[in-house]
Amino acid sequence: MSGIYEKPYQLKSSDVNRWQRLRTSVMMRWLQEAAIAHTEELGMGREKTLDKGILWIISLQRTEILRMPVYDEKIVVRSWPGKTMHVFFPRYYELVSEDGSEVMVRASALWMLLDEKTRRFVFPESYGISIEGCVTGREIALPSSPKTLPFTEESPFTVPFSYVDLNGHMNNTRYYDLADDLLPFEKKGRLLNTLFTEYLHEIREDQPIMLRLGFDESGSAAFLAGEDGSGTALFRLRLEYAP
Repeated sequence: MSGIYEKPYQLKSSDVNRWQRLRTSVMMRWLQEAAIAHTEELGMGREKTLDKGILWIISLQRTEILRMPVYDEKIVVRSWPGKTMHVFFPRYYELVSEDGSEVMVRASALWMLLDEKTRRFVFPESYGISIEGCVTGREIALPSSPKTLPFTEESPFTVPFSYVDLNGHMNNTRYYDLADDLLPFEKKGRLLNTLFTEYLHEIREDQPIMLRLGFDESGSAAFLAGEDGSGTALFRLRLEYAP
């Protein structure tokens, strides 16, 4: 398919949880890897970014799950870019069945570029970075800030070395491992429907943060946020589950 990156996977035991469903963090890692691989295919890989001290980061992410793939199932991850918006690079994703007849997951994200030294965003044209977007008609809405819920619980957390990626901060996929461990839904086998994520500030190795949790009255949605010692929000994550 023109302008669309595709990569097949067959789910291994390490990819799934105790319910034999794909782990949320693994799914997000596959989406992240698809975006990076496609960007390289489009000629905007590490020679134009990482090797020049420029990092790709995600600002906002939206994910809609129709059905989670299961152990040993063969699927295909698809990804394609949208039209660049000033400093933001929209990107869309799908997880589909091996033959493409079933769409299981749809997602969108806003990527941007960060200066490795100053940790500030950069304008892509200053570095000759340009990605042509495409329209398939299957794009979901772009992500926005997740709707908050009142906090009822909190838990301290310190970022371990194993959570840090080559950008020097906690990898975005690890936020979903935190959610699985802290929230009761996955442990009870509840089906995740929708995810909204906002990454506000980097979280570094050995950085102590406070994780704050909130739940809606229906028991079908949860809100997880990370704050530093001054109360500044570092990330926000809303998860909505099937009844």
